[in-house]
Amino acid sequence: QVQLVESGGGLVQPGGSLRLSCAASGIFISDFNMLWYRQAPGKERELVASIIRGGSTNYAGSVKGRFTISRDNAKNAMYLQMNSLKSEDTAVYYCNAIQVGRTYWGQGTQVTVSP
Repeated sequence: QVQLVESGGGLVQPGGSLRLSCAASGIFISDFNMLWYRQAPGKERELVASIIRGGSTNYAGSVKGRFTISRDNAKNAMYLQMNSLKSEDTAVYYCNAIQVGRTYWGQGTQVTVSP
């Protein structure tokens, strides 16, 4: 059974930082491209950041320079370091593992940025 479990969300003040984790079981993330998505209330799910098998990363323009995606294949985990958080970063953040013909999602972790 494949599971992706996000953790690390919570309530943080504007300008603060959080580190999200995505722990995988049932798959080896080294075989997958890994992505973070987020969905704010009333909005569509959007891609935040991606890290492919080779390690190259890509970011949405709204988070570039503030967020850092990383992966630790030995720990079978992915991370999202979020700095200088803004109220518009408030959303449920989802972990996604994808390869040709297979995709898996976590259940999400809530991030709320508020004074």
